Amino acid sequence: MPDHNPAVEAAIEGELSLLDAEVRRSAERLGALLHPGFHEFGSSGRLWDRASMLVHLTSTTRPGSRPITASRMKGVQLAPDLVHITFDTEGDNGRLVHRSSLWWRTADGWRLYFHQGTPFSAEPSDTE
Repeated sequence: MPDHNPAVEAAIEGELSLLDAEVRRSAERLGALLHPGFHEFGSSGRLWDRASMLVHLTSTTRPGSRPITASRMKGVQLAPDLVHITFDTEGDNGRLVHRSSLWWRTADGWRLYFHQGTPFSAEPSDTE
């Protein structure tokens, strides 16, 4: 059984909050989870910063949106104030994405500093 790690648990809790449509529609709640230096390499290939992500998510997340489904979520504490989370998601369009996040503990709590999403297919590839 894995060791109880409060840092990893806090980062996972934050990550799950970011998948919640209610949080994604709220600039205040979303902003509280994103580090001021946040950046992302999106699954679309786009580079996002904190300001562009706040505008995008709060303006495109519809009320009553189906939650994003996460699986295989796990984390490791890399340093006292740094946690790496990996997981897969399936969006409401069936799109599958491998995800990797770095959560940094600040004076305001755990905040998402970096995120990357990479699309994948459910079919096994020849290189696996």
